[in-house]
Amino acid sequence: MLSLIGLFLLLAGFIVGLGAVTVIDLHGFLGRRSRYWTEATTRTHKVTKPLIWLGMTLLIVGGAIWYRGRYAEFWVMVQAARAHARVVKGQFLSFRVSPYLLEREKKGKQDVILPASWQRKITASFLVSVVGWWGLVVLTVLELGL
Repeated sequence: MLSLIGLFLLLAGFIVGLGAVTVIDLHGFLGRRSRYWTEATTRTHKVTKPLIWLGMTLLIVGGAIWYRGRYAEFWVMVQAARAHARVVKGQFLSFRVSPYLLEREKKGKQDVILPASWQRKITASFLVSVVGWWGLVVLTVLELGL
């Protein structure tokens, strides 16, 4: 029964986290050249950021339960490393990008397209995010199928 709870939490983490990541990444991509989508991204990230952290928490707790006793296995170590990378990336977004967007909003500049330097950082983050989250999904499916 505990294994099923772990698997449920793991999958719920993917659903919540990857869903929120997809929404904010799409907004950020659209906001690269659009004042409308730049403002929408600033507003949307206030909802998606906590959902991403909730998803990561569920993913880690579920994974710890689901993989208990198998931490030395290759798949489990790869999953843990990829989850750790998601947390590090999330810290950049939560503690660098988010405060920057909120500060711009306070100044009434929430619809001003971001400078190229920030766009490059956010684009790199987007690529890491897509590869990271979908990589976790693929590895989980492969592990479940073995």
